[in-house]
Amino acid sequence: MVSEIALTGYYFHPEEIQLKKVRLYLFVLLFTAGNLVLPYLCHAIPNGGKILLPLFFFTLISSYKFGIKAGLLTALISPLLNNLLFGNPPSAMLLDIIGKSVLLVFISAYISKKTKKISLLLLTTVVLSYQIAGGFVQWMVTGSIQNTYNSIIIGIPGMALQVILGFAILITLKDYEFKNN
Repeated sequence: MVSEIALTGYYFHPEEIQLKKVRLYLFVLLFTAGNLVLPYLCHAIPNGGKILLPLFFFTLISSYKFGIKAGLLTALISPLLNNLLFGNPPSAMLLDIIGKSVLLVFISAYISKKTKKISLLLLTTVVLSYQIAGGFVQWMVTGSIQNTYNSIIIGIPGMALQVILGFAILITLKDYEFKNN
């Protein structure tokens, strides 16, 4: 049973909400609120943002279930609002966070749409893909492979939470479907 969940997963119904639909903006508002509250709570822990990677969590959920449009809006609005309201992520890290968030959106939405499944293996693939691709870009920009390596290593607990808790939430949403999309 565990190997079925981990490897083959469950049928999953991804949605792609049109920009003209009000429900898109309601979901983006909900996911952005989650991306405000979760990082705020995580930053109460020393280095909580770097360890738990909270800004990526609801971006993963929104893009895997609701597609590129919902994911991109969440990925762009969340870090900017967090920076303006709480100073996290710091302005110096904002471009890196937004870049990784956008990579997450495209990878997540693509895998969801292509496979129409949800599994621990698929989510692990998504999370590792955006982290490695984002790390590569970070390395190219900063010129420091050591900083890139350190940021990936320190974020392993957050990546694990994205996979496990993301899977739990996406399983509850797996059969959710809009009528008259």
